[in-house]
Amino acid sequence: MKLLAYEVDKRPFLGVFNENETWAYPISAAGMEYRSMKDLIREAGPSEMEMLDYISKKAPGDVTGAAPVEEIRIVSPIPEPDQDIICLGINYLAHAEESARFKKEAFSKPDQAVYFSKRVNRATDPGDGIPSHKELTSQLDYEAELAVILKKDAKDVALEDVEDYIFGYTIMNDVSAREVQTAHRQWYFGKSLDGFTPLGPWIVTADSVEFPPKLRIQSRVNGELRQDSNTEQFIHGIAEVVSELSRGMTLKAGTIIATGTPAGVGMGFDPPRFLKPGDVVECVIEGIGTLKNLFVTAMQALENGDKDIVAKVSKDKNKIRKLQKQNNKAHMARIKKNTCSSDLTMQYSNML
Repeated sequence: MKLLAYEVDKRPFLGVFNENETWAYPISAAGMEYRSMKDLIREAGPSEMEMLDYISKKAPGDVTGAAPVEEIRIVSPIPEPDQDIICLGINYLAHAEESARFKKEAFSKPDQAVYFSKRVNRATDPGDGIPSHKELTSQLDYEAELAVILKKDAKDVALEDVEDYIFGYTIMNDVSAREVQTAHRQWYFGKSLDGFTPLGPWIVTADSVEFPPKLRIQSRVNGELRQDSNTEQFIHGIAEVVSELSRGMTLKAGTIIATGTPAGVGMGFDPPRFLKPGDVVECVIEGIGTLKNLFVTAMQALENGDKDIVAKVSKDKNKIRKLQKQNNKAHMARIKKNTCSSDLTMQYSNML
């Protein structure tokens, strides 16, 4: 079963796909009134999940509020995680090797899992632009990852019980600024810039995937295959990770754990192949779907009226200042048409 967050005429909904993923059915059709996916994850009981599965098998004409996928805008299922995302570093052997080469370090297989966290003020929606932050980095990189979502608080969980704590899975692109990572000798800052967490496009419930997951995972840049592996290649598996972390901390319901990325990221090439504005990255996981995003500059965001990106990114100041001084009425009308409000213009003025 695939659960999604979406908009119809800018009105937000939670829903479930029908069996061939051509229609979205609102959870209200199953008698549910949860306002966010986080609430649904924490509070929905087995009978409610069974009802969602039941309506997903119905014909569109039998479901009140059913919407064809052509008429909806899919957004991140968890746009504002309650806590930082827990991430695993170098959890595929081949990626561990390419990372060591890039940093000119001796390679050794990690005996212990490498954990770090990723700050997410707001996840980037599927299809939305990712800010390039060119004032901070020229080494933008992509990382396709399987993200695990917990459905209940986890404390002192035995290895054999971990499966019962998993709500479902989604895709994360762990966007990274490599030289920021290297300069600070840790990964938090270089992976936590605004817009650096595309997450989605939806959640596949745990009962739809065998455990542990053995799913093909890939990424493409402008259509070119870059990463191609399988989650069965984890060095440290999901059960090990959840069990180990829960020994020393309580993992709250809704916790997101990103399980690491395989080989084929930009820094792994010789010479490295980093991203630039205009590049399109697709992260693909078998049985889940495709998370696709475009890398953009703040200037592009302003011209497109993309409020999320505009609010997040301050860059290319000279161009923005020049744009604000233009007296071309047609251009300003286009900005207005794309819902770039006066408040947003003032926000940009304050950046300059």
